Amino acid sequence: MLTVSQKIPAFNLKGVVSLEQGKEFHDIKSENFQGKWLVMFFWPMDFTFVCPTEIAGFGKRYRDFKDRDCEVLGVSTDTEYVHLAWRKQHPDLRDLPFPMVADTKRELSQSLGVLHPDAGVALRATFIVDPNGIIRHVGVNDLSVGRSVDEVLRVLDALQTDELCPCNWVKGQPTLEAS
Repeated sequence: MLTVSQKIPAFNLKGVVSLEQGKEFHDIKSENFQGKWLVMFFWPMDFTFVCPTEIAGFGKRYRDFKDRDCEVLGVSTDTEYVHLAWRKQHPDLRDLPFPMVADTKRELSQSLGVLHPDAGVALRATFIVDPNGIIRHVGVNDLSVGRSVDEVLRVLDALQTDELCPCNWVKGQPTLEAS
């Protein structure tokens, strides 16, 4: 698995960005995120139970990520057509403000090392990538356990201070000084 301090691999994948006919799909390329913070989160598969709670959770907090100059990408190994069908069907996913990216060939999931060894789908992995394309945080949950969007934001805040942040630190609290 790629981890902290390693460069995020280059990618060029299809993503669902809209429900408007003729504007549903867009190429999502790693080069488009150069110079920006990026949160990339993976889920196992569409039309399941835990996944939409996480995806909708990131959608509800999207403005908080944008306020931190951070882009958000959601990724699974389903096709862009399955993503589109799910967005049309699921009320919590209809108006997502970030792309649902299709890693159908499992290239990105495999290069990051987040494929479940038996199920062949992505684990619930979260990567925070800095503006230089360097992974600064990785979190991975098993298939049955959803992640905390609040914790992803907390870690992003801490990383963006570029200072020493103690346990349970939240934005607005003092950071530590090395002595």
